[in-house]
Amino acid sequence: MTTTTREYTETATATAQSYYNSTDADSFYFTIWGGEDIHIGLYQDPEEDIGVASRRTVERMRRIVKPGPRSRVLDVGAGYGGAARALAGATGCSVVALNLSEVENERDRARNREAGLEDRIDVVDASFEEIPFEDGTFDIVWSQDAMLHSGRRERVLEEVSRVLKPGGQFVFTDPMRTDDCPEGVLDPILERLHLDDLAHPAFYRETLGSLGFREEQFEEMAHQLATHYQRVHDETVCRDADLSRVVSRDYIERMKKGLRHWVEGGRNGYLTWGIFHFLKEA
Repeated sequence: MTTTTREYTETATATAQSYYNSTDADSFYFTIWGGEDIHIGLYQDPEEDIGVASRRTVERMRRIVKPGPRSRVLDVGAGYGGAARALAGATGCSVVALNLSEVENERDRARNREAGLEDRIDVVDASFEEIPFEDGTFDIVWSQDAMLHSGRRERVLEEVSRVLKPGGQFVFTDPMRTDDCPEGVLDPILERLHLDDLAHPAFYRETLGSLGFREEQFEEMAHQLATHYQRVHDETVCRDADLSRVVSRDYIERMKKGLRHWVEGGRNGYLTWGIFHFLKEA
């Protein structure tokens, strides 16, 4: 790759914001996921509905952290806010849905009003690299498949640590390379994301450990990553006619190509994914 690490780091966040604000990306994700989630699902069957599998991931993570009516939760990289609505609706907790895309956030606010949850969910236009809250504000920080878009992941984790109360919980998923992934095999994915590397499990363990976190569990489910991206690819092909009414042909073809790279990386054992749960020690 010819682009420097610094250039990738400086452009990754801006690229993510521009991408998710674009009409093509918004229309694609809204159509394929139904305007609730944009994250990897837990599939009981490879042909299962994407939305159903995605909500199962939220439910699995909710059971891990067990928020209650008095819990204050921060979802960093909240997308359309499906997790926030699920948490607030099921437990009565209050949630801040922090997200970089103003387009997604407007859809999120509309969905919250429709669900009658706007009093429990605050949608904030901001970056998780600069979280606009005071130290020790939240009981739980939650993130699903968002941190890969940052070129400053150490900064993101520092911000998570700062706003989380002592004894608070951090639960997240992120598409990662494996710890022993060979050099260069993920270049097509990295170039599209404007990144020089993906995080890997050892990075999260070492960085969060240095910030005073204790790992509670890592439920590694690498197979779900390949299953999910194959499922999204197949749904994109199947719904081509519907997508073509709201998404450009160029975007659809580039999306199919990109999804195939993720499937290939997962099936070759270069990518992994799962649910991490950390506790911030007092």
